[in-house]
Amino acid sequence: MPIFIRWLLRLGPANPIAVRLVQNASRRSKHNYARSGYLGILIIVLLWAMLGSTPTGDVSYRELAAAGASSFAGIAYLQVALICIIAPVFMAGAISHEANPKTWDILLTTPMSKLEIVLGNLFGRLFFVLALLFASLPLFALTQFFGGVPGRSIFAAYIVSAGAATLVGAIAISLSVSRLVGQRAVFTFYVSVITYLAITLALDAWFRSRGMGAGPTGQGVTVISAFNPFLALRALLSPASYPAAIPGTYSGLKALMLESPARAWVYASLLLSGFLVLASTLTVRTGGLKNMTQTNAGVPLYRKLLGKGAAVDHRPPRTVWSNPIAWREAAARNATFWRILARWSFVIGGAILGLTITILYHTQNISTNDFQFILRSIVFTEVFVIALIAINMAATAVAGEREDGTLDLILTTPITPRMYMTGKLRGLVAYLLPLIAVPVFTIGIAGLYALTGGLGQDALAHIPASTVSGTAITVPVVLPEAGLLAALVLVPFIAFCVMIGLQWSLKSKGTLSAVIGTVAIVAIVSGILGLCGWASASDMPVVGPTLASLSPASLLDALVVPAQRLAETVDSSNNGLQTARIALAVGAILSAGIYIGIVYAVISALVKNFDTTVRKLAGTS
Repeated sequence: MPIFIRWLLRLGPANPIAVRLVQNASRRSKHNYARSGYLGILIIVLLWAMLGSTPTGDVSYRELAAAGASSFAGIAYLQVALICIIAPVFMAGAISHEANPKTWDILLTTPMSKLEIVLGNLFGRLFFVLALLFASLPLFALTQFFGGVPGRSIFAAYIVSAGAATLVGAIAISLSVSRLVGQRAVFTFYVSVITYLAITLALDAWFRSRGMGAGPTGQGVTVISAFNPFLALRALLSPASYPAAIPGTYSGLKALMLESPARAWVYASLLLSGFLVLASTLTVRTGGLKNMTQTNAGVPLYRKLLGKGAAVDHRPPRTVWSNPIAWREAAARNATFWRILARWSFVIGGAILGLTITILYHTQNISTNDFQFILRSIVFTEVFVIALIAINMAATAVAGEREDGTLDLILTTPITPRMYMTGKLRGLVAYLLPLIAVPVFTIGIAGLYALTGGLGQDALAHIPASTVSGTAITVPVVLPEAGLLAALVLVPFIAFCVMIGLQWSLKSKGTLSAVIGTVAIVAIVSGILGLCGWASASDMPVVGPTLASLSPASLLDALVVPAQRLAETVDSSNNGLQTARIALAVGAILSAGIYIGIVYAVISALVKNFDTTVRKLAGTS
């Protein structure tokens, strides 16, 4: 065999690292469960979509084609969403395992080239994601029996999903090669992927609301569409409601982004993936970015730039709380400069952002619709990030101590199981309180602005709105009690997220499985409550606003746009808005009580079975 061919094979199919990863992972039952669950979800959703979109009785070919097209579009979006969720899980091993310095020390002693090491890790882990993706091809092919789904659209949807999976894989490998991260950075990587998707979706909606998109009304493709797989897929599958620019309207890069956003997304993802692979190849044998940002004496670069030497281990004595576990959880999170910087940057930046949008609205630099849209987008994003941070910290709180042996030392002290678990809960919630205060302040300052009558501009504080029957009413731009109700629900909800994370952390062998399990449980519970609250809020009088408070998302939305979200209750009588506000407050109190009750029940069960669980997992790491 020619040397060049053998060299190409060692970069891909015959790469020793790729072969090892594929062989070892193929024997793991959790990967089989992931594939089975992925295909099962797609099958159920396709069946439900076909039954729901097909009318009863005699069905014409046109109706079948329309049902097939709508079902295909729904399942295509779902597939991209599942790939964005599952790909980080498969790629997490590249960060948590290969980022171990001992693993790299052994790997770098082999005669493999730098490119073989990087591509072997990438292809070996990307294989399962792409295999999972294309395993659903027969399911997509079934939609062609109904008509309305061209084969070109099917393959284009697969290429868009494959581009997203490749980019996620390249980012994971570059993080692993840099050696800047460890096992706990897996969740940060996961959060970053989801946060990026949410931000680009919000920016696209903002641009389209101001008529800055393509199409005759400006509601089509924007410059953001090429940077988000969901938007690129939407431009591909829904050209009528989300039109691209007419070919020939623009030239150069702008033409590619606005006329063919799906193609632009694929090109951009592959180009960025190639750049990350190249950067990883250049630094893999030099110790990664971690060694490049330190001096020979091991002093971080930022301390050298500030004129400081190596960090000193001595710290001044500090007062410990009555529960040392709670104090340790709340204080140890601020043990490094970067953690302190990240935490207070979020707090200060969020507070400034909340004040800024209120000031811009008061000075009439943004319209009422833009103010409410921006406010909801900011608060939703902040709550989402805080919940993910809470899940990450709680899911690694006990499992991390088990892995490094700290738990064994704690169990030799007089600390009881109840003191240990309640201390974890109290310390984590205390650490998160300044973060929770950010969305509460953001929506609270807007509610206070409405309460004070817009600081003399009542036309801005109270705006006209129409009810379901078309009756014109006046509502506050944001409910004045928004900050109070948000705090009443958010604190118990975050405590609920922390408690579920502690439960999985205590029962899991490692941090990665604890994080994944916690995300799944919280996502299912929050999703069900959110959908029920979202649907019932506008369709059920009085009871709807009460149910809307069960989920932070539906509650925050109702606090900003009560006339639209609580339409049935507002339209029920002349005092409908007051009734809706009372029902919303009652629901917030009940919601807080439910979350507190769940937290108490879970912590009681964990304390009761603490010794059994710890003994069962003793010695695992």
